[in-house]
Amino acid sequence: MDYIIKLAFVLLIFIYSWFFQIQNQEWDQVRNMLKDANNMAVHDASQELDEPAKAQGRLVIDPAEAYTTFRHTLQSNLGLDDGLSPLAGSRLQAQVKIVKFDIVDESTGDTFPLLYEDSTYGITKYIQGPSVIAVIQTQHPVLISRSKVQEAITVPAVQEYKMNR
Repeated sequence: MDYIIKLAFVLLIFIYSWFFQIQNQEWDQVRNMLKDANNMAVHDASQELDEPAKAQGRLVIDPAEAYTTFRHTLQSNLGLDDGLSPLAGSRLQAQVKIVKFDIVDESTGDTFPLLYEDSTYGITKYIQGPSVIAVIQTQHPVLISRSKVQEAITVPAVQEYKMNR
Protein backbone atom coordinates (compact mmCIF):
# COMPACT_ATOMS: atom_id res chain seq x y z
CA MET A 1 0.00 0.00 0.00
CA ASP A 2 2.87 2.33 0.85
CA TYR A 3 4.30 1.79 -2.65
CA ILE A 4 1.00 2.74 -4.33
CA ILE A 5 0.74 5.99 -2.33
CA LYS A 6 4.31 6.96 -3.28
CA LEU A 7 3.66 6.08 -6.93
CA ALA A 8 0.47 8.17 -6.95
CA PHE A 9 2.35 11.11 -5.41
CA VAL A 10 5.14 10.87 -8.01
CA LEU A 11 2.55 10.62 -10.79
CA LEU A 12 0.78 13.78 -9.54
CA ILE A 13 4.06 15.71 -9.44
CA PHE A 14 4.90 14.49 -12.94
CA ILE A 15 1.51 15.57 -14.33
CA TYR A 16 1.74 18.97 -12.61
CA SER A 17 5.24 19.54 -14.05
CA TRP A 18 4.07 18.46 -17.47
CA PHE A 19 1.17 20.94 -17.47
CA PHE A 20 3.47 23.67 -16.18
CA GLN A 21 5.84 23.10 -19.10
CA ILE A 22 2.97 23.09 -21.61
CA GLN A 23 1.76 26.40 -20.14
CA ASN A 24 5.25 27.91 -20.51
CA GLN A 25 5.49 26.72 -24.12
CA GLU A 26 2.09 28.24 -24.83
CA TRP A 27 3.33 31.54 -23.32
CA ASP A 28 6.38 31.46 -25.64
CA GLN A 29 4.27 30.79 -28.71
CA VAL A 30 1.71 33.48 -27.90
CA ARG A 31 4.46 36.01 -27.18
CA ASN A 32 6.19 35.23 -30.48
CA MET A 33 2.88 35.61 -32.34
CA LEU A 34 2.24 38.95 -30.65
CA LYS A 35 5.78 40.17 -31.36
CA ASP A 36 5.57 39.27 -35.05
CA ALA A 37 2.10 40.81 -35.44
CA ASN A 38 3.15 43.97 -33.57
CA ASN A 39 6.26 44.35 -35.75
CA MET A 40 4.17 44.05 -38.92
CA ALA A 41 1.52 46.43 -37.58
CA VAL A 42 3.96 49.23 -36.64
CA HIS A 43 5.66 48.79 -40.02
CA ASP A 44 2.35 49.20 -41.85
CA ALA A 45 1.36 52.15 -39.64
CA SER A 46 4.64 53.93 -40.35
CA GLN A 47 3.83 53.86 -44.08
CA GLU A 48 0.85 56.20 -43.58
CA LEU A 49 2.64 59.43 -44.41
CA ASP A 50 0.98 62.83 -44.63
CA GLU A 51 1.23 63.56 -48.36
CA PRO A 52 1.15 67.40 -48.18
CA ALA A 53 4.00 67.36 -45.64
CA LYS A 54 5.87 64.83 -47.77
CA ALA A 55 5.57 67.18 -50.75
CA GLN A 56 7.32 69.81 -48.61
CA GLY A 57 10.16 67.40 -47.84
CA ARG A 58 9.05 66.48 -44.31
CA LEU A 59 8.28 62.98 -43.05
CA VAL A 60 5.12 63.28 -40.99
CA ILE A 61 3.01 60.24 -40.13
CA ASP A 62 -0.76 60.74 -40.26
CA PRO A 63 -1.87 59.69 -36.74
CA ALA A 64 -5.47 58.70 -37.58
CA GLU A 65 -4.54 56.67 -40.66
CA ALA A 66 -1.57 55.09 -38.89
CA TYR A 67 -3.70 53.95 -35.95
CA THR A 68 -6.40 52.56 -38.24
CA THR A 69 -3.81 50.67 -40.27
CA PHE A 70 -2.15 49.43 -37.09
CA ARG A 71 -5.41 47.98 -35.74
CA HIS A 72 -6.34 46.45 -39.10
CA THR A 73 -2.95 44.71 -39.41
CA LEU A 74 -3.22 43.36 -35.85
CA GLN A 75 -6.71 42.04 -36.57
CA SER A 76 -5.61 40.36 -39.79
CA ASN A 77 -2.49 38.73 -38.38
CA LEU A 78 -3.90 37.56 -35.04
CA GLY A 79 -7.43 36.59 -36.07
CA LEU A 80 -9.21 39.27 -34.06
CA ASP A 81 -12.59 40.97 -34.38
CA ASP A 82 -13.21 44.73 -34.31
CA GLY A 83 -12.96 44.76 -30.50
CA LEU A 84 -9.59 42.94 -30.69
CA SER A 85 -11.10 39.79 -29.19
CA PRO A 86 -10.08 36.45 -30.72
CA LEU A 87 -12.30 35.00 -33.43
CA ALA A 88 -13.14 31.31 -33.56
CA GLY A 89 -10.05 29.43 -34.66
CA SER A 90 -7.61 32.04 -33.36
CA ARG A 91 -4.72 30.75 -31.29
CA LEU A 92 -5.27 33.50 -28.74
CA GLN A 93 -7.57 32.97 -25.78
CA ALA A 94 -7.97 36.54 -24.48
CA GLN A 95 -8.53 40.02 -25.87
CA VAL A 96 -5.52 41.96 -27.13
CA LYS A 97 -5.15 45.48 -25.74
CA ILE A 98 -3.25 48.32 -27.35
CA VAL A 99 -1.72 49.89 -24.26
CA LYS A 100 0.51 52.39 -26.07
CA PHE A 101 0.53 53.85 -29.57
CA ASP A 102 2.95 56.73 -30.07
CA ILE A 103 4.18 58.58 -33.13
CA VAL A 104 7.42 60.55 -33.03
CA ASP A 105 8.03 62.62 -36.15
CA GLU A 106 8.85 66.10 -37.36
CA SER A 107 5.37 67.40 -36.48
CA THR A 108 6.18 67.07 -32.76
CA GLY A 109 9.19 69.40 -33.12
CA ASP A 110 11.67 66.67 -32.21
CA THR A 111 15.05 66.52 -33.88
CA PHE A 112 16.75 63.26 -34.74
CA PRO A 113 18.58 61.27 -33.51
CA LEU A 114 16.47 61.22 -30.37
CA LEU A 115 16.68 59.10 -27.24
CA TYR A 116 13.19 57.68 -26.73
CA GLU A 117 12.53 56.39 -23.22
CA ASP A 118 9.46 54.86 -21.65
CA SER A 119 10.21 53.34 -18.26
CA THR A 120 6.68 51.94 -17.91
CA TYR A 121 7.23 49.44 -20.73
CA GLY A 122 11.02 49.24 -20.63
CA ILE A 123 11.65 50.94 -23.98
CA THR A 124 14.91 52.82 -24.44
CA LYS A 125 16.06 53.39 -28.00
CA TYR A 126 17.95 55.94 -30.06
CA ILE A 127 15.56 56.82 -32.85
CA GLN A 128 17.16 57.93 -36.10
CA GLY A 129 14.03 59.28 -37.77
CA PRO A 130 10.22 59.40 -37.66
CA SER A 131 8.88 56.38 -35.78
CA VAL A 132 5.83 54.49 -34.66
CA ILE A 133 6.04 52.91 -31.20
CA ALA A 134 3.37 50.51 -29.97
CA VAL A 135 2.88 48.18 -27.04
CA ILE A 136 0.24 45.44 -27.06
CA GLN A 137 -0.82 43.13 -24.29
CA THR A 138 -2.88 39.99 -23.67
CA GLN A 139 -3.50 37.70 -20.74
CA HIS A 140 -1.09 34.90 -19.89
CA PRO A 141 -2.51 31.51 -21.00
CA VAL A 142 -3.57 29.50 -17.95
CA LEU A 143 -3.66 25.71 -17.83
CA ILE A 144 -2.95 25.38 -14.11
CA SER A 145 -4.84 27.52 -11.64
CA ARG A 146 -2.57 28.95 -9.00
CA SER A 147 -2.97 31.49 -6.26
CA LYS A 148 -0.48 33.80 -7.99
CA VAL A 149 -1.96 35.59 -11.00
CA GLN A 150 0.40 35.59 -13.96
CA GLU A 151 1.46 38.91 -15.46
CA ALA A 152 0.01 39.76 -18.84
CA ILE A 153 2.17 39.23 -21.92
CA THR A 154 3.34 42.72 -22.95
CA VAL A 155 5.11 43.21 -26.27
CA PRO A 156 6.68 46.48 -27.54
CA ALA A 157 7.66 47.29 -31.11
CA VAL A 158 9.36 50.26 -32.78
CA GLN A 159 9.48 51.04 -36.50
CA GLU A 160 11.62 53.96 -37.61
CA TYR A 161 12.73 55.70 -40.76
CA LYS A 162 16.50 56.01 -40.87
CA MET A 163 17.61 59.16 -42.62
CA ASN A 164 20.37 58.96 -45.21
CA ARG A 165 22.82 61.74 -44.44
